[in-house]
Amino acid sequence: MQINIDAERIVADLEKLATFSDTESPVITRIVYSESDQRARAWLKEQCVSAGLAMREDPLGNMFARWQGTDADAGAVGTGSHIDAIPHSGRFDGTVGVLGALESVRALQRSGFKPHRSIELLVFISEEPTRFGIGCLGSRMLSGALTPEKAAALKDRQDQPLSHFTGPLSRVQLPPQYYHSFVELHIEQGPILEKENIPIGIVTNIAAPAAMRIIIEGEGGHAGTVLMPERRDAFLGAAEIALAVEAAAKATGAIDTVGTCGLVDVFPGLANSIPSRVKLELDIRDTVATRRDAVLQEIDRKCRDISVKRKLRIDSTILHADDPAGCDPTVVTALVRACDAEGLAYWRMVSRAYHDSLFMSRIAPTAMLFIPCRGGVSHRPDEYAAPRDLANGARVLARTLAALAS
Repeated sequence: MQINIDAERIVADLEKLATFSDTESPVITRIVYSESDQRARAWLKEQCVSAGLAMREDPLGNMFARWQGTDADAGAVGTGSHIDAIPHSGRFDGTVGVLGALESVRALQRSGFKPHRSIELLVFISEEPTRFGIGCLGSRMLSGALTPEKAAALKDRQDQPLSHFTGPLSRVQLPPQYYHSFVELHIEQGPILEKENIPIGIVTNIAAPAAMRIIIEGEGGHAGTVLMPERRDAFLGAAEIALAVEAAAKATGAIDTVGTCGLVDVFPGLANSIPSRVKLELDIRDTVATRRDAVLQEIDRKCRDISVKRKLRIDSTILHADDPAGCDPTVVTALVRACDAEGLAYWRMVSRAYHDSLFMSRIAPTAMLFIPCRGGVSHRPDEYAAPRDLANGARVLARTLAALAS
């Protein structure tokens, strides 16, 4: 079967999608449920309908575009990603897995392929944690990892509740065997493929994060009148905790263990006032859950030590701790065979970023494929994937979808 991918169309689609943004391209800001997000979703629905796909949307906003197979009762072969974007980011994260997948379906249609199992493009709602502080909201609910009750209790950064759903959230979780298999195309978000000059990465394991919130309370005061021996500076306690995060992650000796202290909120936030309260939010992730959890325990121990030493009140809360995932051997084999058929070299690799596929793997055999991105850069306006790499990824995906749907 000859599969011809229109790389120019993928590029044009990516450029069009980038116009739906709260910031001017190439700086992309598309927060879930915002006006720009709604306009982007409306445009995307039009593209799917033009491709002859049957559209539906669940009460949370996950979008499904189905190419009906000859066996309507068989579990579908799913593919897709997300289109929401964090503030001041780029145009390729997530969107390649949506628009590249759409072009894969078009290419299969042009080739004359007739799927036995339906092929479904799934556009996940709220993969980014920007608005509600929790990533992969859509796939968590689709897989049953997040209950309707907990989802309804979510609040955004402005303390506003999740209120954008259009029906009972109990209808979001997918029924058993809804998907026969699932494959997600994504930019690598790392430098390995470009550095090694390898066109395709086949993901074997997906790392998973744990999110921890730490509140440090001390005692404020005038920066000039409170002497150093008498201070209970909340920020200095926070600084020690941040360094403890780095030390604990490095101490595992594993390259896949990483720790980040990415949110620091200091009160009152004035140069001439001693900080009395600090909020930290940490991201600790690994491909091995027990190793990651040992890092969390070490951070908690350090918090207790720092609390005593600096006479601070320190409270820590685990916001979520997801299990890492192994990719399904059958789907990985289908990706390998697709690469071989296309004459493309591949690299078996770990995804250190986590994706909606992490949660889809709980309900269907799942795997991912990566394409190179320039400099390994992601979540920045200079994020970039070359047209040739976009076409390679879409071609391998198309051939994999055809094999799984046959």
